[in-house]
Amino acid sequence: MGRGRKVVFFLIFLSFASGIYANIGEFDDFLKQQAEEAKRIAEQSYNPHPEEVANSLNKQVGDLLHSNRTRRHLAGAECMATNPIDRCWRCHGDWHENRKRLADCGKGFGRNTIGGRDGEIYVVTDPSDNNVEEPTPGTLRHAVIQMRPLWIIFSKSMVIRLEEELIMRKDKTIDGRGVNVHIAYGAGITIQYISNVIIHGIRIHHIIPRPGGMVRDAVNHIGLRTISDGDGISIYGSSNVWIDHVSLEKCSDGLIDAIEGSTAITISNCKFNNHDHVMLFGGSDKSVQDKIMQVTVAFNRFGKGLIQRMPRARHGFFHVVNNDYNRWQMYAIGGSANPTIISQGNRFKAPENPFAKGVTKRDYATEEEWKHWQWRSEGDLFKNGAYFNESGPPFIQENPAIRRRLIKAKPGSFAGRLTRYAGALKCKLGHPC
Repeated sequence: MGRGRKVVFFLIFLSFASGIYANIGEFDDFLKQQAEEAKRIAEQSYNPHPEEVANSLNKQVGDLLHSNRTRRHLAGAECMATNPIDRCWRCHGDWHENRKRLADCGKGFGRNTIGGRDGEIYVVTDPSDNNVEEPTPGTLRHAVIQMRPLWIIFSKSMVIRLEEELIMRKDKTIDGRGVNVHIAYGAGITIQYISNVIIHGIRIHHIIPRPGGMVRDAVNHIGLRTISDGDGISIYGSSNVWIDHVSLEKCSDGLIDAIEGSTAITISNCKFNNHDHVMLFGGSDKSVQDKIMQVTVAFNRFGKGLIQRMPRARHGFFHVVNNDYNRWQMYAIGGSANPTIISQGNRFKAPENPFAKGVTKRDYATEEEWKHWQWRSEGDLFKNGAYFNESGPPFIQENPAIRRRLIKAKPGSFAGRLTRYAGALKCKLGHPC
């Protein structure tokens, strides 16, 4: 075989491998063992009663707002915390001395995620990413490939341009509070075949595809990667993931994608702007492993310049609660392959386009099929002609015992208050955040 044909064959192989193994060029014994462990943990993390998780979050929001306390004063400083996740940590002036308090604040399906709580603090001092095969100590890449739990913080504000995907190990927290950290102008973050990851307080934007090659993904493993897609955050075959107070925009592919049997995920207090394909949950209608996918999308702001997929879902159970949607260009929430989508207490403001007023969009199914999918809207607020096309049985079920236990979400009129501080926060050391 000539050299040119060998190159073409190699590129075709890499493309095929990428489709199966998420940019993995060589699926070796290390990755096989990791995938098997991740699948086991994901199956254990699946909750057979997802309505109880949704109910618990709704109760926590209701209790907070019922107390009529959205401000707390500590040592003469004012703290604004308008939802139960933020109330858990933001009003403590010593948050920088006890950063790991955040690990106790998760809600929704990702509520058990503790990240690197049980490990040491790792301080990133170097924004470079010059050696993806042998990462330099003090860089973010060197931190995330360690095999032990770590709570990763940053010594100063920085812009990190990743040469290749940042492939994380389990039991990690990336905590950008107190400084201004951007992951930008290079590759994004990959959470693949692992569990227990918190990403908090950073900005991710202008993520582009990278060519791939040999990339170290663990202290004791280096593997061949194919071309990356340009996702901001890619969650693949992973569980117990919490993404909180992250600002995302302008990535080449999705801002946040979760596929291949990922589950126990919460995306909260994030701010999304200027993007087409915002969030994808479930990679294919044929990916039946995504039936265990359970995702909470809460207290986020979907702002200017967004087109679609907030989220687009397949197969699993998705609780979309108390978010603020502002003028999408095509639709807000979509899906196929019979996902359960419970929309509660969101505020939907439609665009001026008279043909894009619908919140929902169903793909690859006739009405005779999708009318049985459970897509419900409860307490949502619709502005500027927005409407939600419901289907399937009500979320408040007919069983009286279950109905008595369920608690309604706070209505969409509260969405502005609950999402007021979405996105990366400007926290100052020594002050409530």
